[in-house]
Amino acid sequence: MWDGVKATAGTITSAAAVMVAVALIFAFTRDIGLKQFGFGLAIAIFIDATVIRSILLPASMKLLGEANWYLPRWLEWLPRIRMAE
Repeated sequence: MWDGVKATAGTITSAAAVMVAVALIFAFTRDIGLKQFGFGLAIAIFIDATVIRSILLPASMKLLGEANWYLPRWLEWLPRIRMAE
């Protein structure tokens, strides 16, 4: 169950670092609106990558258990993908 979270942790962290860096570039422009946008976006991405993906996601997965993988009946038309063991 935790293999997916472990496998994607490095990728998510790296992508978030790049996106924060790009957003901070906007924070150093002369336009005040662009500064606010860049700073706000950088903070939002940082909070998403740290608090949500590092703390809330694993905690909710632990609490929900098998309910994480529940598929509603109206979505049963989607193809089922199985991981090879």
